[in-house]
Amino acid sequence: MRPVVTAAEMRALDRATIDDIGIPAFALMETAGRAVAHVAEEMLEEAHDDGHIAVICGPGNNGGDGFVAARVLRDAGHDAVVYLATARESIRGDAAAHLAVLERAGGVVRMIDDPESLGDLGDAIAGASLVIDALFGVGLSRPIEGHLADVVSIANHAQRCLAVDIPSGLDTDTGRVLGTCVTADVTVTMAALKIALASAPGFAHCGSVDIADIGVPSGVLATQAVRGGLIEQADITTWIPRSDPMDHKGRRGHVVIVGGMPGMRGAGRLCSNAALRAGAGLVTLATAGEVTADDSIMTKALSTTISDLLAGKSAVVIGPGLGQSEPAAGWVGEVLASGVPAVLDADALNLVAGIVEALRQASGPVVLTPHPGEAARLLGTTAAEVEADRFAAARALASRAHAVVVLKGARTIVCDGTIEDDFCAINPTGGPELATGGSGDVLAGLIGSLLAQGLPPVEAARTGVYVHGLAGEELAAKFGHRGVVSSDLPLAIAGVISRLAE
Repeated sequence: MRPVVTAAEMRALDRATIDDIGIPAFALMETAGRAVAHVAEEMLEEAHDDGHIAVICGPGNNGGDGFVAARVLRDAGHDAVVYLATARESIRGDAAAHLAVLERAGGVVRMIDDPESLGDLGDAIAGASLVIDALFGVGLSRPIEGHLADVVSIANHAQRCLAVDIPSGLDTDTGRVLGTCVTADVTVTMAALKIALASAPGFAHCGSVDIADIGVPSGVLATQAVRGGLIEQADITTWIPRSDPMDHKGRRGHVVIVGGMPGMRGAGRLCSNAALRAGAGLVTLATAGEVTADDSIMTKALSTTISDLLAGKSAVVIGPGLGQSEPAAGWVGEVLASGVPAVLDADALNLVAGIVEALRQASGPVVLTPHPGEAARLLGTTAAEVEADRFAAARALASRAHAVVVLKGARTIVCDGTIEDDFCAINPTGGPELATGGSGDVLAGLIGSLLAQGLPPVEAARTGVYVHGLAGEELAAKFGHRGVVSSDLPLAIAGVISRLAE
C-alpha cells in the first residue's frame, strides 16, 4: 500500500531527514522546487504553450518551493514571475534564503500583498498560461478569507494550475476546504501522499498527483508510524482468490443472502448475483414469500428463525432489501450469534443503530458497509459530520463496533477495528458511475463472496471495494458515468477478478 500521511507525520519525516540523516532543509527545498519546475515544463509542453507562468508564493516553506521553481523555470528561458502574496518581512528561514537566491539570479518578484496591487496585477495572473500555487502548504489550519481569498479566486481563472504539495485552502488531514481553495490540474506533492490528496473530498481539487522524490530516504518513511495507505493493484493481486485444479463448489464457499423482501426483490438478487460472479461456489437467497432468482441461485423461504439456515455456511450477507421489521431485527441477532462471517449492509445497519457496542459481542467476524447517512445513524451524529472527517468517522465506528468498517462514498475507506488498529486504507478506484441504486447491494455480495472463499475480513473488504470500483470504471468507459446500472456490475466484477488473478 502506498503511504498516506498527515501534516504531523510529514513534519516528522522532514525533521528526521534533516536531523537524523543530515540533509539540509535548504537542499530539500531546492529539490522540491526543481521537481515542481519539471512538471510545469511538462504541462506547458503538452499544451504547446510557452506563455506566462505566474508563481503565487506565500510566507512559508511552500512559498520557498515556489521561489526555486520560478528561478529554475526562468533559467530555462520561460517567462516565470513570482507574485508575492505576503509582506517580505514575513518570509523567514530557508524560504527567505531562496528568495534572495532568486533575486540575485535575476528573478522577478511582484507584490500582490494588498488589494490595490492585486487589482493592478490580477489580469496578468488570471491570463497566465500556468499558475503555480505555492501560497499555502500542509500547515494551513485556518480558513482563507479576505484578500487571500481573492488571490485564490484569481488563480482559479488561469488556463492551468499546478499546486505545490497541496492545493492552497485544503485541510491536509481531512480534505475539507478551509474557506476557499485552489482547484489544480496537477499537484506535485513532496515525499508522500497526504490525506487530502488521496481521500474525499480533497482529491477532487487536486487533479492528477505527482509524488516528488525530494530526498527523504525510504528507510525513514518505513520507520514512521503512518496510519493511512492507498490501496494499490499489487495489494489486490496478493489477496485475491485464485482457482485451483482441485476446486469444487464446496471449497469455494456457500454464501447466504438474507434480504430482498417484497417490494425490494432487486436488492437481494443483485447481492446474490454479485456473490456468485465473485467466485462463491454456492449462493442461497433467503427471503419472505415467493421469489424468483437466476437458476444458479438457490432460494429459501424465511421462517421465524434462521439458525438452521446459517449452520455450516461460509458467510452471510444480511440487509439488502431486508426492511426493519421485528422479525428482521431477530434475524440480525441470529446472524451475530451464529459465528458465521457476516456482512451487515443497508437495513441491517439501521437495525443496530443505537446498539453499536453490542456488535462487539458477535460470535464471528463482522464487516459493516455503511454509506455516510448510515454511518451517521450508527455514530449518533450527522452525515455532514461524517463527511467532514471521514477518517475519524471510520475509526470511531470500527472501534465502537470492534468490526471492519467500509465507509462508502467517493474514495471509500476501510478500517479494521478488530485489532484496535486505526489504520485506514483508501480505495482509489471507482467514480460517479457507482452513484446508482443497487451498487451497494452488489458490493455487499462481493465482500460476502470473498469472505466465503477464505479471505480475512479486512482483506475481503479492501479487495471488494477495489474490484467493485474497477468494474465501475470499466463499465463507465463503455457506457459513460451516467449510463452504468447496478445490474451491469456483477458480470464486470467477474472479468476484473479474472484479470487480476492472472
